[in-house]
Amino acid sequence: MPRRIDLAALLTGCADESHDDGIRIDSDLEPLSGPGGTVKPAVYEGGTYQRDRRWVSPDDEQPAQVIVIDNVPSQANRLEEALRRNRDSTSIPEFVLDLSVLPHLPAHLPRSMSSLEFPHRNADAYLRDAQLNGEDFLKTEIGEAIFGATAQTCGPLIAWFPQALLYGFWQSHLGKKRQNTKHARAWVSEIVGWQPASTETKVLGLKGDALNLNTDDTVTFDPDDRTTWEVGKGARDKGERSDKLSEIGHGQVPFMGNDASAAAVSFARVTQRATVSFAQLRRVSLGSDLGDEDAAVRALLVALGLHAHQLAFGRGFALRSGAELRAKSTTATWLGAGGDEPIDLGGSEMTSALLQSAREHAASKGVPLDGWAAPSTRLTPKANLSAAIRSTWPELA
Repeated sequence: MPRRIDLAALLTGCADESHDDGIRIDSDLEPLSGPGGTVKPAVYEGGTYQRDRRWVSPDDEQPAQVIVIDNVPSQANRLEEALRRNRDSTSIPEFVLDLSVLPHLPAHLPRSMSSLEFPHRNADAYLRDAQLNGEDFLKTEIGEAIFGATAQTCGPLIAWFPQALLYGFWQSHLGKKRQNTKHARAWVSEIVGWQPASTETKVLGLKGDALNLNTDDTVTFDPDDRTTWEVGKGARDKGERSDKLSEIGHGQVPFMGNDASAAAVSFARVTQRATVSFAQLRRVSLGSDLGDEDAAVRALLVALGLHAHQLAFGRGFALRSGAELRAKSTTATWLGAGGDEPIDLGGSEMTSALLQSAREHAASKGVPLDGWAAPSTRLTPKANLSAAIRSTWPELA
């Protein structure tokens, strides 16, 4: 029977004197359509997949072709989104950038942004360009602490941005003469498709039109607002341009050749591997000599990562259109100094209890947890950020 992971194991494994290496979680995944069904990998510039060749086993004569269906940064974003969606149960700190002061924004844009959605976490430009109670966030006590924190003086980050200590950050938006702190991710997760049946298939199709309007007809329109346009050539106002009728959505348009998008792929096998490195987490410290509070911080981060993984991937999940997957089997392994050992993480209820236990223990050791279990902290955009948003999304008549 696999051993149930508990707080005592995390505290021991994350201690400075420990020689344990971490935890690995391996899952065999299956598309909802069944074994061999197609899965849509992430597509990058030029309509390409992230391709690679990897060893299934060191005993193999040749490495296998693979496509990375969901890469490491993307997986981290999904884990943070799971924490955001389940904040009531995780109690994780959150800042919310309130955009309701810009009521003209199109309906498809968010009215607020969570710090669990910031692309660069604590180092994000949206945080830099925010205000707290009308004051430049960088100049507030909280802001100065967060932007000045490092992994070796992590108090402000464990208090307000614990995900940054788990998934990494690079403070690169303050200027060359200011802080440029980096911290590598401790949690690494990736979904890979093995031995793709084809890597060249394209999605061919035809955008239909019941009236079959002539796509060669010329129209004049404003690219920023296509709700008004006129038949014929000849831009009258600044910003208007002339083009084919198909550019404003009319007529039958085939998607062929280079215009066709990359198709979903059938794989012999789809796997997910997630690891958390205790060696990397041992770089995380409060920077004091008060005792064993550093182990408490690291244990809290591991518990947070395990719970995020269960929330995001502990049941069927959808990565994107055409990439709906479920786990057929999952194994977790404690990578110990005395040998590897199978462990039982339990479901999300068990990892939630582990997270709660780790948080209570950290609090008892004096770890700063100011933002945990607290209401979201409301921020507003500074004038320069508001101007940039209005420039990109002007108020149209």
